[in-house]
Amino acid sequence: MIPDSRMPSRQDLLWPTLKALESIGGSASIQELSPRVATYMELQDEILDVLHKDGPQTEVEYQAAWARSILKNVGAIDNTARGVWNVTDKGREIQSEEQVREMARSAHNTKQRRTPVAPAPHAPDTDDDRNWQDGLLDILRSMAPDAFERLCQRILRESGFTRVEVTGRSGDGGIDGAGVLRVNLISFHVRFQCKRYTGSVQAREIRDFRGAMVGRADKGLFITTGAFTGGARREAVRDGAPAIDLIDGSGLCVLLKDLELGVTTRTVLEVAPEPEFFETV
Repeated sequence: MIPDSRMPSRQDLLWPTLKALESIGGSASIQELSPRVATYMELQDEILDVLHKDGPQTEVEYQAAWARSILKNVGAIDNTARGVWNVTDKGREIQSEEQVREMARSAHNTKQRRTPVAPAPHAPDTDDDRNWQDGLLDILRSMAPDAFERLCQRILRESGFTRVEVTGRSGDGGIDGAGVLRVNLISFHVRFQCKRYTGSVQAREIRDFRGAMVGRADKGLFITTGAFTGGARREAVRDGAPAIDLIDGSGLCVLLKDLELGVTTRTVLEVAPEPEFFETV
């Protein structure tokens, strides 16, 4: 069990997030930004691998999402519809950690004065809404193994794969199926593994999967409803070994939403009072 004092809070992540984003050139996806923040803060795997509740998000990822939300609220960073985060002119003017913390405190105090009843805590809306993801993951984890494999087969077909087959044979090194992805004139033979996990996939499971697919495929794809440890992510892209693409529970939810498979997106009209209007009457 990691002591709470060693786990970075969302306030601890404000300055590292801003500096890491600047170090990449001022813009980055979350996938690019997260390892930079971890490196900047010198966070070890034992910290990075701790799950938030039952996952698939880690505690650091959860707090980092809040940190990005706070930085956006104070105008230091912004994000596009494609999920790319960028530093604003206001963000570039921030010179110290204390300055950005003070901006966050001031914004929080202003919001508290304007909001008589605090809303129930939830993950920030600027990243994926974890409420629907948690519900979807509960459904996915309750599926029968063969049904989940068929769902993964459907996902690959909807994503442009052909000749997608589910094998699921015992003693096949964890390979659950195969498919072919054609990119322009080139085709890639892919072996995939799909597991309904609540915890984290370890590096040894990536090594076992690679050992089973080497010589039989050009690429590997590992899909899980859980998370991947830092060691597993490094093993997936280890130099000198065939790369394996990873899709964790959060990524799987977003993929299903984008493909409109079992997920409906609705536009909701939000009506809210504006206290500042009445203060000027």
